Amino acid sequence: MASLMDHLFTIPETMERFIFPTTPTHSGNHSGGGAAAEASAHIHADVLDCPKEYVFYLDVPGLSKSDIQVTVEDENTLVIKSTAKRKREEVDGGVGDGEGCKYIRLERRSPQKLMRRFRLPENANVSAISAKCENGVLRVVVEKHPPPPKPKSFQVAIS
Repeated sequence: MASLMDHLFTIPETMERFIFPTTPTHSGNHSGGGAAAEASAHIHADVLDCPKEYVFYLDVPGLSKSDIQVTVEDENTLVIKSTAKRKREEVDGGVGDGEGCKYIRLERRSPQKLMRRFRLPENANVSAISAKCENGVLRVVVEKHPPPPKPKSFQVAIS
């Protein structure tokens, strides 16, 4: 059952990998596969299957809740994306005089576009989704529909 759930959640990202393949380079950046693959980055996620809900934890460092969009597409695909850029720190506030200062190294750049898709199982209630972004971690909760009632069986007496 766990393997089936894992498979359902990863179908959209598997399809994207075939369409826009990426290969790691020496510097740890991903390239190849055209402009779409270069412009988009993978968001790391943990997915929990709880009795009454599915909980997604996604790393979104440097982004605020206003930078992130959580939507449902095609009735059962959860899409988490951001097109915001990380803002550079101001060069004043006790560092030099603020004028004439320039960055000599920028390693903390975040990709311009982050996106992750998850195919939701049939029992996911797409109208009951909540999200909270705190300390660089996005938590998305998708409630489950209650299980259908089991049909009652009767013993019919034969006359």
